[in-house]
Amino acid sequence: MIIATTTWPGASVVQPAIERPTAMRLAETEYRRVTDAVDALRPEDWTRPTDCTEWDIRQLVAHIVGQTNLFSTPFELARQMRATKARQQPGQAEVDALTAFQVEERQHLAPQELHRVAPRGAKGRARVPGFIRRRRLPGAEVVNGAPETWSIGYVTDVIHTRDPWMHRLDLARATTRDPVLTADHDGVIVADVVAEWARRHGQSYRLKLTGPAGGSWSFGTGGEEIVMDAADFCRVLSGRRGPDGGQPWGLLATHVPF
Repeated sequence: MIIATTTWPGASVVQPAIERPTAMRLAETEYRRVTDAVDALRPEDWTRPTDCTEWDIRQLVAHIVGQTNLFSTPFELARQMRATKARQQPGQAEVDALTAFQVEERQHLAPQELHRVAPRGAKGRARVPGFIRRRRLPGAEVVNGAPETWSIGYVTDVIHTRDPWMHRLDLARATTRDPVLTADHDGVIVADVVAEWARRHGQSYRLKLTGPAGGSWSFGTGGEEIVMDAADFCRVLSGRRGPDGGQPWGLLATHVPF
């Protein structure tokens, strides 16, 4: 069995690897698709449990709305961060305090709220200038057991698209519906995840991902061979359980942030 090791980013600041125009196109499309997924929920869906075990669907949607709105304006960003710091408990990670505030604030709002904030969120992210995106995010994020520093651009250009994308998969699983997946959108997100996963573990591999968002990748000779559904692959890398319910092993134990 190959044991994954973290060789990236080391001492470097994590920057987005995807080009800015592509990142913003993905953001706009993903906000539309997650809005469509929320619109498709039936009245009986809202209390269903999700793979985010502390949240039912209503609470998950509240987080999606709050997170989508986070970078809509500098005022909204400052407002949410002030509220987060005021509520943060000793030993609680800032991201957990932020998402808890988003759920607390928005879980009783109408589902149509996402229609209002999604275009604003996409425009707000597009307006963040390069000199801001290159700055370091305060504090450290722990990934694969090691602290690392993220750039603001990694958050605005990458994480804030992966987050609603992954939660759209959560909604599909919770309601036993197939998510809308296409090569020109979801396939690009998956390819970026694969590239980051490969940089993080730094080992030889052969990977075949199936489904509309899939593809084939390899590095080096020999190495671990993985064949699985593209959405399931990303879910496992996010820390969620695989389709068989087991714990990931080998290179699949290398987490990628979402």
